[in-house]
Amino acid sequence: MATTGVIIVAGGSGRRMGAAMPKQFMMLGNEPILARSINRIHEALPAAEIVVVLPEEHIALWRNIAARFEVARHKIASGGAERFFSVKNGLKELSEDVKIVAVHDAVRPLASKKLIIRLILEAEKSVAVIPVVAPVDSFRRTEGNDSEIIDRSALRIVQTPQVFNADILRKAYEQEFSATFTDDASVVESIGEKITLCEGERGNIKITTPEDMIIANALIEAEQTKTEEY
Repeated sequence: MATTGVIIVAGGSGRRMGAAMPKQFMMLGNEPILARSINRIHEALPAAEIVVVLPEEHIALWRNIAARFEVARHKIASGGAERFFSVKNGLKELSEDVKIVAVHDAVRPLASKKLIIRLILEAEKSVAVIPVVAPVDSFRRTEGNDSEIIDRSALRIVQTPQVFNADILRKAYEQEFSATFTDDASVVESIGEKITLCEGERGNIKITTPEDMIIANALIEAEQTKTEEY
């Protein structure tokens, strides 16, 4: 594999979780969510440079939490007002040797090693690769009091890690911020690059609400049971 860098964006406040602390620091199983995300990346890509981007006011708290657990080696960068600026700051912490960059949400701690490796290998052939899954619910577009059904066969749910050619990603983040940027793929796409879709995983959930924590714990228990059976 080409030299890989991983930026883990951990800017959540925990507001929708209704928690006293940022959700990325909450316990999932026997370790904090952020620690689980870092360690999963390290298990899949042991030689990768890992940068965690945190709000400035959360850095000291994270250092204190991380000291109590086994967490893979990583650098820390200060985040910005928008995800765009957080990723831009994370890019500055990666060495010039990095040829492929993966950008991952801290609160997606259940991405499998298989998925992570598959995305990196695909990125060696493509400029930008993102994992997606097909929706199972029905969707309606609303306008005022009216609505209409949307053909869900044309829709995909976007996940992370999103993986890019490092030079292309750096170039994309040299442009000015736009409110139209919803993720890293949209930033890269805005400079004319094509995004390649790769099959994601249903279990690669983004932990945002208390219900997500219940699902995540159930998935971890299922994974541990399966491992013990083997």
